[in-house]
Amino acid sequence: LQANSPHICDAEFLPKGLHDLGVDKMQPRLQEKIDGIPAGVYDALLLGYGLCNNGIAGLTARTTKLVVPRAHDCITLFLGSRKRYRELFDAHPGTYYRTTGWIERGDGEKAGDMTISRKLGLHMKYEELVGKYGEENARYVMETMGDLTANYDRIAFISMGLECEEAFVRMAEKEARDGGFDFENIQGSMSILRKLINGEWDDDFLVVQPGESIKASHDERVIKLSE
Repeated sequence: LQANSPHICDAEFLPKGLHDLGVDKMQPRLQEKIDGIPAGVYDALLLGYGLCNNGIAGLTARTTKLVVPRAHDCITLFLGSRKRYRELFDAHPGTYYRTTGWIERGDGEKAGDMTISRKLGLHMKYEELVGKYGEENARYVMETMGDLTANYDRIAFISMGLECEEAFVRMAEKEARDGGFDFENIQGSMSILRKLINGEWDDDFLVVQPGESIKASHDERVIKLSE
């Protein structure tokens, strides 16, 4: 998308598991990055984030305006619209979504962050949990894991039309098979991401001018400017 954009774009990737750490850690990390951009270097700073459990709420534009997609989370960005996200969510609420990047980057530890799942030991087998926390605590963690996944019955891979996707689809299928989930390969869309990078900031985006801040709107707009 950057290569095909009419604009010159620089990308900076932050740890994938950042949103798992909660707003108290995610928001300051993002604000630090925003504050570190010198004035006059860019026309705009584009955030490839949804609201992400309020992880971007409170972010303030400094010397350069911010442009943020109106999305609850990154799934909307891969599906191409809030409407499609709502339709799929209403039809299949118990779905884990996967993309090439989601699978390739694991759960975020490669990026140097300790995500909540890692902190709680949710990646560990029962025997490993017993060795680390004792039998009673291990049993509690396993029961909690069961509660977290009880309402999920499907894994959906979002295809974005990339040549590399076939191997990742097979990985997602295996994950579903191993976990006893249904599997579906659904068509994604580059629409929102393309408009973001091409500067086509319509109603799918919030433009935050210097000095303004982001706030959750709790309606179909998802985010708004702080009053």
